[in-house]
Amino acid sequence: MSAQSEGNYAEALQNYYEAMRLEIDPYDRSYILYNIGLIHTRNGEHTKALEYYFRALERNPFLPQAFNNMAVICHYETLKYGSKGRNFPAYSDRGEQAIRQGNSEIAEAWFDQAAEYWKQAITLTPGNYIEAQNWLKITRRFE
Repeated sequence: MSAQSEGNYAEALQNYYEAMRLEIDPYDRSYILYNIGLIHTRNGEHTKALEYYFRALERNPFLPQAFNNMAVICHYETLKYGSKGRNFPAYSDRGEQAIRQGNSEIAEAWFDQAAEYWKQAITLTPGNYIEAQNWLKITRRFE
């Protein structure tokens, strides 16, 4: 983890892949997979990151941070496609990009998926993810 905290992501990935080869405990493997997902997220490789978050959750479905990161990626991807007719927080650069591109159907699908992941994270840790809870309420996706 020191390589990751120092920003040496290539070395950190190699270390995590080696750890996956050696580690047999599913719970411990879930955190290794989660950390690999974090690195791919940092590198902007969102498809790979989602894959590793999914794999982590298969081994440990109680990782709210994985659900949160998946939601953030989906929210970010929304901005790539755009959406109209709803209130979106200003902190979402990709949201603005999606709005500019004007593909509202794809944007709404990404936002809906983000909402589902955030709901799962919030269910696991109700006191956390306040910004996500506010976004869910503002966009009328919170029951």
